[in-house]
Formats: sequence, C-alpha cells, structure tokens
Amino acid sequence: MRSLVAAVALPALASIAVPTAAQDVSATPNFGTITLSAGFTPDPRTVSVTSGGSLSASDVGSGCAGSISNAPDVRLSYTAGSLPLIISVNSNADTTLVINAPDGRWYCDDDSGEGTNPSVRFNSPQSGRYEIWVGSYGGGNASAMLAISEVSSQ
Repeated sequence: MRSLVAAVALPALASIAVPTAAQDVSATPNFGTITLSAGFTPDPRTVSVTSGGSLSASDVGSGCAGSISNAPDVRLSYTAGSLPLIISVNSNADTTLVINAPDGRWYCDDDSGEGTNPSVRFNSPQSGRYEIWVGSYGGGNASAMLAISEVSSQ
C-alpha cells in the first residue's frame, strides 16, 4: 500500500500529524541512540531493528500506518548542514516509518522507498532530536535495517 511521503520541501505530499495518543518520545529507545552531524561517514549509517509493536501508528495521525511500540526504536541526535536527511527502512516485510522531528511534528510513510519499504526525506532538516519508529504494516514483527543518509535512500 502506498501512503503519503513526508517531505519538508514538498508540503503537498506531507503527512504531518498531531497525535491523539502520543508515543512516549522520552522513553529509552529500543535499539539505541545515534549522534550525527552533517557530512557524517559512513553514509548511510545503519541500525538493525525489529519492526512492529502493540500500538497502532494511526493513533499518531490519520496518515500513519502499521503497528509500533510505545518507545521509539531509535533516537537520532542530528546537527544539520546543507544536505538533506533521509531516513529509510529495508526489510523483506512491509514496514512503515513514524518520525517525531525536533519541532514536535510527526512524519509518517508506508511505501515511498523501494517495494514496500518506507522512506522519509527532509530536504531542509532541522538540528535536534528525531524519534524514529519502524512499524509493521500487517502486524507482527520483522527484521529490518534502518538507514540514515544525506545522499540517498537505502
């Protein structure tokens, strides 16, 4: 299923949501915290995660899909530069992305990457904390690779 891609420079395509039952952005991330500054290497930076959880991502907003956990999967502390920030997932399963950006806005995607993989591109990223959830579209859990890049989606 193809859903809306969240892109800061493309507001017509943005799926920005105000949560009705917010995830716990302050909880300890399931798979760790990454600190990156513009121009980081290696690019992409990857993290092995397990998608899914017991909560519906649609509770974050109508443009969000899949099941996610209460705690973020990964916390990214990012110092922006002139390059875009691209957060994507690669998995054999149908995965989704839910991201809480530094300004408190929520960005969601289902299939904007290759196949059924999600990808969110921030053309003018903000510096600060990004809370990232990798969801499972059909429920359950699956192995997935979260990729953070400034040059391309995984």
